[in-house]
Amino acid sequence: MDDFSNPAELALVSQNSPVLVIIEQHVLARTCILNILKRELTGFEIVEMATAGGLNWLSGRDIRLIALNIGHKQITDPSIEESLALLAETCPKASVAVLSNRDDDATASAAMQRGVRGFFPTSIPVEVAIAGLRLVLAGGVYRPLPIVGQNGASSKATSGCADASELIVTNEDNGGTRIVPEKAMGDLTPREQHVLEALQLGLPNKLIAVRLNLSENTVKMHIQRIMRKCSAHNRTEAVVRWSRANGHAQPSRVRSSS
Repeated sequence: MDDFSNPAELALVSQNSPVLVIIEQHVLARTCILNILKRELTGFEIVEMATAGGLNWLSGRDIRLIALNIGHKQITDPSIEESLALLAETCPKASVAVLSNRDDDATASAAMQRGVRGFFPTSIPVEVAIAGLRLVLAGGVYRPLPIVGQNGASSKATSGCADASELIVTNEDNGGTRIVPEKAMGDLTPREQHVLEALQLGLPNKLIAVRLNLSENTVKMHIQRIMRKCSAHNRTEAVVRWSRANGHAQPSRVRSSS
C-alpha cells in the first residue's frame, strides 16, 4: 500500500495551488500538524504522507516547502541522509524544514550544512514554529540559536529556564547570535502601533499605506523602526516578539514582504 495518505483528496484540489508537504510516519502526529497548518497557512494545499516516497504523487506540482520529521535520529543517520538526498533530487525548488526531538546546536548546524532551510525542535512553542515556517516560505532561514553567556559558554533557551520568557534569540548579519531581553524593547509610537496592527493582519506595504493614508516609503520607514525597537530582522519576528512581550495572541499570518 502506498504511504501517501490522501491521493483522492489531492485529485480534487486545484492543480494551481502551492503545496506544503508534511512527512511524518506516525498518523496521529501528522494529522495534528496537518490540522494546525491548514488553519494557520491559508492559501496552501497541505499534504501529509508517511515517507518521502509518497512525493511521486505530487509530480509536476508547485511544492514550496517539505517538512520532514526525523524524530530522535541524527542528521547523519543513513536513512535521514537518504531522505534529504531524495527530497533535493525530487523537489529541487522546495525549501526543506526538519522537525526533530533533538534541540542541540550540533544537530541544527548539521541540518543547515545539508541545505535545510528550517530546523524546528519539538520543544519550541507552536506559535514560534508557525512564524518560523512563514519565514522559510518567504525565502528565509529559521533555526533556534544557542545563548552565549558572559563566560562564552553556550546553552539553550528553554521553557524550563527562569528567564526564558524574557529572552529572544535573533540572527546577526554574520550568522552569529544575539540575546535581547524582552524588556529592552523600545516603546512604539501611536503610528508605529497602527503599522504593527496592520502587519499582524498580514497586509502588504501598499495596503498599509492606503489604510493609514501614508506613502509606501513612510510605511517602510515605520517598519524599519519597529524592527529595530524589537531587535528583529524581519516583519514576522517583529510581530512575534512584540506579541510575546505584551502578552498578546500570536498573529495568524504575517506577510514577509511588500
